[in-house]
Amino acid sequence: QVQLVESGGGLVQAGGSLRLSCAASGRTFSSYVMGWFRQAPGKERELVAAISRLGGMTYYGDSVKGRFTISRDNAKNTVYLQMNSLKPEDTAVYSCAAKYKLALADYEYDYWGQGTQVTVSS
Repeated sequence: QVQLVESGGGLVQAGGSLRLSCAASGRTFSSYVMGWFRQAPGKERELVAAISRLGGMTYYGDSVKGRFTISRDNAKNTVYLQMNSLKPEDTAVYSCAAKYKLALADYEYDYWGQGTQVTVSS
């Protein structure tokens, strides 16, 4: 089992940047595919980005391609989401998640963090 704790959310103006971090407990962090999801009020949860166990492959949702970058540091048990050129529509609660399955683009994750709020003002 793994516990996930997100940090780095906050309020930023449109066009600005934020970097989210997700720290994982346990010794088997490199066994998990990691993903970042977001959910805005009244909207469905959206897979923003995912990264393979060793970081060699990534997936991005169409709405964030070219603006967001996912990365991981297995030595620090941490996954990151660098968010640039933020837009008001990026406002949401962002959560990280972990899973054993290798497929990057699906929503079947095993463990979830509590989430961190990102608010982008216009």
